[in-house]
Amino acid sequence: MKFNITVEDPLLEPYLPVIRRRHEKSVLKELEFTNREKQLADVFNNHLYFGLHHLSGGEWVFREWAPAATAIYLIGETNDWQKREEYRLNKLEGGVWELELPEKALWHGMEYKLWVEWSGGGDERLPAYTGRVVQDDITKIFAAQVWAPEQPYRWRYSRMKRVDHPLIYEAHIGMSMENRRVSTFNEFRAYVLPRIVDLGYNMIQLMGIQEHPYYGSFGYQVSNFFAVSSRFGTPEDLKRLIDEAHGYGIGVIMDLVHSHAVKNEAEGLSCFAGDYNQYFYSGERGEHRLWNSRCFDYGKNEVIGFLLSNCKFWLDEFHFDGFRFDGITSMIYWDHGLGRDFTEYKFYYDGAQDEDAITYLTLANKLSHQVNPEMITIAEDMSGMPGLALPVEKGGIGFDFRMSMGVPDYWIKLIENKKDEEWHVGDMFYELTNKRPEEHTISYAESHDQAMVGDKTIFFRLVDKDIYTSMSVFHHNLRVDRGIALHKMIRLLTVATAGDGYLNFMGNEFGHPEWIDFPREGNNWSYEHARRLWSLVDDKDLRFHFLQDFDKAMIALVKEDGFFEPIPQPIVRNNEKQILVFRRGKYWFVFNFNPQQSFADYKFETVPGKYIYVLDTDSERFDGFNRIDDRQEHFTLYQGGRNLLSLYIPARSAFVLQWQAE
Repeated sequence: MKFNITVEDPLLEPYLPVIRRRHEKSVLKELEFTNREKQLADVFNNHLYFGLHHLSGGEWVFREWAPAATAIYLIGETNDWQKREEYRLNKLEGGVWELELPEKALWHGMEYKLWVEWSGGGDERLPAYTGRVVQDDITKIFAAQVWAPEQPYRWRYSRMKRVDHPLIYEAHIGMSMENRRVSTFNEFRAYVLPRIVDLGYNMIQLMGIQEHPYYGSFGYQVSNFFAVSSRFGTPEDLKRLIDEAHGYGIGVIMDLVHSHAVKNEAEGLSCFAGDYNQYFYSGERGEHRLWNSRCFDYGKNEVIGFLLSNCKFWLDEFHFDGFRFDGITSMIYWDHGLGRDFTEYKFYYDGAQDEDAITYLTLANKLSHQVNPEMITIAEDMSGMPGLALPVEKGGIGFDFRMSMGVPDYWIKLIENKKDEEWHVGDMFYELTNKRPEEHTISYAESHDQAMVGDKTIFFRLVDKDIYTSMSVFHHNLRVDRGIALHKMIRLLTVATAGDGYLNFMGNEFGHPEWIDFPREGNNWSYEHARRLWSLVDDKDLRFHFLQDFDKAMIALVKEDGFFEPIPQPIVRNNEKQILVFRRGKYWFVFNFNPQQSFADYKFETVPGKYIYVLDTDSERFDGFNRIDDRQEHFTLYQGGRNLLSLYIPARSAFVLQWQAE
């Protein structure tokens, strides 16, 4: 079989045997599950079998997979948290345990757990498939909760159609309000969703949705994979948020964590029935030392069933429009990609990869698209493995998009290590367009990663302490002037060179100050930095709102038909003058990163016709110096056998021209 992956990139030809083997492994695993008679989406419904279910006749049934258990009891408010024979589960085949109870035995809102016994011990556990977990305000102990409201949520709006060019607003519910506490789904829906609608983004990426015991983990230390984090509200609250977003024409994708699980035994899956390896690899491979978490055993069919059913659950039950799979690098390399530079292709095919994890990701992409063909999947991979965002039939793993993770790293290094006069526009254009052309990508200048404690947002890097004292509209500060100008230019260049989509983290569109730091012992459990200061952008006497105004205008331009279709074509890369000009379809992007020198009558060869301004970072609307008249029209001049465009390009500014045929 000749895959497109080697046709598109002949340098991969020596590794074709490995690529073919991985593909065949996923095909054989799929056949093992489906026997050619069904789809993966038909097979994996673990969540409809395991866990607690209220049957049509009124009775209850509960099932759990625990092959190492010797006895399991349901304990809770119904039996005073005591082991009682009538609540003892019966053991079935394959390590499955089952309990049937009459209707009056359980009720909506009742708290419960499992008491699990095994050879040599026993302890309380939360059910692996529980759909609801709550934490006691005083003891801080977590318990499962019966969740069976009389009236299920009634969806008002249809699911979203596929978004070919995601413009993603990355958000965290808990820190979405200005109050010093955990915010809720309802608050986000009422106060933040309208802001996103106004900005023009077409997708929201929600973080921390799966239940996690430690709030400060940002949601990346998951304990209960089928449970919506109750600290933000109820499952119905989340459904209403997603539904209303759909009503505005905005899709919602979920930051899905299948790369690892929390080590907690009382709340999570680790040592569930005295067996540390029930869900996870044994020995060192089962421990992620840097993240202090457990690593799934993707070679076990039961684990694959757990995770694939989890994908189907979130798509079916909550109408999510896609997933961003977190931590893929950690999944697909035995060493989690730590301390390695992936500078040669051999590092993707040298046997240091977990091919069971690659098989799982391939199946997850297939199943998810079978459940909802309109949904999208996004890969977060730092290694740059070829084929991640290539269709399976072409030799890929099947993701729709991959994150361009090198872009924010490039901007940080440039800002921190180079003087403004040393910004090399040739290197800049190369770094931002260096993508695999056969794979769809999403670019971003910064996400939540670049704002975590110990780091800084781009705007905070640019203006530093002056962000506290010099953001008034009534006076200008040179450092703030520079920061505002470069913040706009960096974002415009990032989206203009993006492959197929763009991402922004909540609040960064207006240069949110400082860092993100969740309450923890080290900061005396403070919420000071785990919130968004919307009052800053709402105050018209402060300059933050100009950055948001620019972001809104930029997103509106990006949403124009055909913006992402053509590959950016360089026209001018003048490193000495720091002028960069490139074309994308009908748009010409002109950047002058020179901090001091403006250029009058700057000529370059281009397509004959008329050019009009459609966006200018230097406009007074965006707190610029208004050095050009954006109402002016430009026409090419034919000189010496060339069609030339002559422009005035102010220092430290950028603008976008739209071409029109004469």
